[in-house]
Amino acid sequence: MLGQFFPGQSILHRLDPRTKIISVFALLIVIFAAQGWAAYLALTVLTTGLIFLSKVPPLTVLKSVKPLSWIILFTLLIHFVSHDGEVLAKVYVFKVTTEGIIYGVQISLRLVLLIVLSSLLTFTTSPLQLTDATEKLLSPLKKFGVPSHELAMMMTIAIRFVPTLIEETDKIIKAQKSRGLDFESGGFVKKLRAMVPILVPLFLSSFRRADDLAMAMEARCYRGGEGRTHMKQLRLTNLDYGAAAFVIAICAAVGGLSYAA
Repeated sequence: MLGQFFPGQSILHRLDPRTKIISVFALLIVIFAAQGWAAYLALTVLTTGLIFLSKVPPLTVLKSVKPLSWIILFTLLIHFVSHDGEVLAKVYVFKVTTEGIIYGVQISLRLVLLIVLSSLLTFTTSPLQLTDATEKLLSPLKKFGVPSHELAMMMTIAIRFVPTLIEETDKIIKAQKSRGLDFESGGFVKKLRAMVPILVPLFLSSFRRADDLAMAMEARCYRGGEGRTHMKQLRLTNLDYGAAAFVIAICAAVGGLSYAA
């Protein structure tokens, strides 16, 4: 899931975290701008290749899509009935069109690619590396008074605790179901009220974890980024330059395919 780190020695693991962050952002922009099936096919092949290069089990990567699968399905259904064109079927007042199916599949595929690429970043980059890389990338903003280290630390902690909170939520739901709490029957208001026994323990657990983390950081004499040094310095290698050139070539190729479409 998003935020989980999968240790390894693959090519993606050995890349500088700054290279990975910038490359992922560039690919996300290209995914949003892609047009036509050829461009989406190229991006899908690229993403599949990156999964195998990362040496992370493909099923583990695909599990990162599961928490947002209902959003993807909802997006797909909305586009099915919200576009004019050749009508294939009619359900009550809704018309399913060919254009709606094509556009819905493309948008859903776009969401899947966004999630998988973002997950690959966290799968192949440790939280410490993400913090250091984000701080380095934001360091020019220090001239304008922006606390780059604090921002990087907050973003990394937030990403790091996503899998922890999801796991905690799952445990609370199972515990409440074992006590006889019903989440499925009844109307919207009843289902909303049934969420209270989940949200209250989840908030309490989150605050407790935040307090434990703060105490641990204070015990290790953490005082922010002022005067802070790094045991491992980030350095770009030939592998990073090659990866950057490859990403630029992919962006150019997808841009050309989109323009041709």
